[in-house]
Amino acid sequence: MPSLNRQIIIAACLGVLIGWLLSGVPDDAGIREGVLYASTLAGSVFIGLLKMILVPLIFTSIVVGVASLRAHHQVHRVWVTTLVYFVSTLALAMLVALVAANIFKPGAGLSLSLFAEAMENFEARQLTISEFFLHFFTNLFQNPFTAFSNGSILAVVVFALFLGIALVSGGERYANILQVMEEFLDLMLRIVGWIMRLAPIGIMALLIRLVAEQDVSLLVTMLGFIVLVFATTLFHGAVVLPAILYAVARRSPLWLWRGAREALITAFATSSSAAALPISMRCAEHNLDVRQSVAGFVLPLGATMNMDGTALYEAAAALFVANLVGIELSFAQQMVVFFTAMIASTGAPGIPSAGMVTMVMVLQAVGLPAEAIAILLPIDRLLDTVRTAVNVEGDIVGSVVVQTVTDRAEARVTG
Repeated sequence: MPSLNRQIIIAACLGVLIGWLLSGVPDDAGIREGVLYASTLAGSVFIGLLKMILVPLIFTSIVVGVASLRAHHQVHRVWVTTLVYFVSTLALAMLVALVAANIFKPGAGLSLSLFAEAMENFEARQLTISEFFLHFFTNLFQNPFTAFSNGSILAVVVFALFLGIALVSGGERYANILQVMEEFLDLMLRIVGWIMRLAPIGIMALLIRLVAEQDVSLLVTMLGFIVLVFATTLFHGAVVLPAILYAVARRSPLWLWRGAREALITAFATSSSAAALPISMRCAEHNLDVRQSVAGFVLPLGATMNMDGTALYEAAAALFVANLVGIELSFAQQMVVFFTAMIASTGAPGIPSAGMVTMVMVLQAVGLPAEAIAILLPIDRLLDTVRTAVNVEGDIVGSVVVQTVTDRAEARVTG
């Protein structure tokens, strides 16, 4: 019996192959409809199971993580290191995107008139930066039961942070509650182990549908932009993040990818950092030797706030649209794109179609037509695969980096 890692890799390859074969079958063919229905059903069940476990896992892991860190007087150091890491990698990702877009100028050979029909039929949901911040902060603090039921991840994280700090501040008085939380977290991780047994089937099903439903003619038209986004995103994931890991933790890229591949393939197939979070935590703790307290703090925060691939994509997309329109963005305007994409990539909890809204915000910041987002919608699902995998890789690298930095600082203090 092959290992789970090998099963997932084989299933992913089979999913791409079957999807590619199905893409050549007529839409009204019975076999195509049957396979797509079965893959949709299996993929939906797998994602549903991951989402089912997501909120209780995030809640308990943050509570236990914060309580453990505060008990060892590490919470401040971990928080600061995590924040510095997130900002640094987001900035590097957008720098890669802007440099590459200025060199290769994606969309320069295309005309906006090619996409006129798509733009006419699409109404962009517009949101100013001030409105974005208003939504962001009002949705940060919610009734915890409302946040749990709505799946408002950032609000769950904030409540869990407060509860973890309160448990440590209360000392022995709340020791029993902390013990219950630790046991509940252990229970959630056991369920994650069960769900992982279905991962090969779920990933294969998701990839079959993804590949089979791509519009080849549109992909050819947008080929330059697609290649640029894939290349820059892969450069960030294969060069920049491993370089940071090696510089700080002296760990090789192969060590990282071998330990994190279950999470990376799941992120690629689901296009959801949140859905892949249970598997990311499992990989970080079991394969990469990250302590539960650190992984339980860094990874849930990263899944909602640290989006390297998304920031890179939004910066590249803004320059792509500018080239289509025939506008050359100045250095100052590109800096506006840089900072707006950094803000937007952290997400906007509680806003419907948050990803679309934040992309519109980046376009609006430099006077580009918001309706141009309609051009990106048909290829967004394909591009989302790689950028989500890099988002998840960035979070996992962050957990290793934060643990290494805090351990060294602790050793200097105690030594």
